[in-house]
Amino acid sequence: MLDKIQPEHILFLDIETIPQREKLEDFPEKLQQLWRKKAESLSRDGETAEELFKRAGIYAEFGKIICISCGTIFRRGTSRVFRVKSFYGDDEKELLTSFLAVLEKFTANPAHRLCAHNGQEFDFPYIARRILINGLKLPTILDIAGAKPWEVKDYLLDTMQLWKFGDYKHYTSLDLLCNIFGIPTPKDDIEGSQVAAVYYEEKDLDRIARYCEKDTLAVAQVLLKFKGEALLDSTLMEIV
Repeated sequence: MLDKIQPEHILFLDIETIPQREKLEDFPEKLQQLWRKKAESLSRDGETAEELFKRAGIYAEFGKIICISCGTIFRRGTSRVFRVKSFYGDDEKELLTSFLAVLEKFTANPAHRLCAHNGQEFDFPYIARRILINGLKLPTILDIAGAKPWEVKDYLLDTMQLWKFGDYKHYTSLDLLCNIFGIPTPKDDIEGSQVAAVYYEEKDLDRIARYCEKDTLAVAQVLLKFKGEALLDSTLMEIV
């Protein structure tokens, strides 16, 4: 399948998410109750709802997107360049609206695809859910409710799923794939578990965006490795 895919036809993306409030008690009372109920099913070692709240950002019902970075590969002479753009800020609806405008333009070409690491289980459904929660129109490419993974794999590429080779029990992080393939790690500053603290305590959205952009580049590099092609020169990454 991969030999038929042109990297220049792919929009690589990554998202950063956080809990909608800094602390559980900052939620409306009803959402607090609903989180406590969910926490009961998540607790494995007697953790309280408050202790588990740091994980609330990975659930679209309790979290929100603060950054979406998307990048494309294009040729400049004999070189391949990675151009990346980030949509980030405190206003989730605003950043989603800006992202959707780019997505609509890119996917107007039916040959174009999206690609993320663990995208089928996280990025793609999370974006779709937050689009609906914010009252926006779901784009056709993300209108996948009820679809099976094999029904969307041709246009919603997932580097983690590709690495599984059909082994549905096997989880491999992007950081691990970068390490074994000799790709510069995107985790040289912060990690996903630290994003909420950087947002709420340091209020440094620019730092989060730079981290998200490096993840997006890493996804592109991994796919190129899967295809047996040369890696991109990271110094040629252009932020627009």
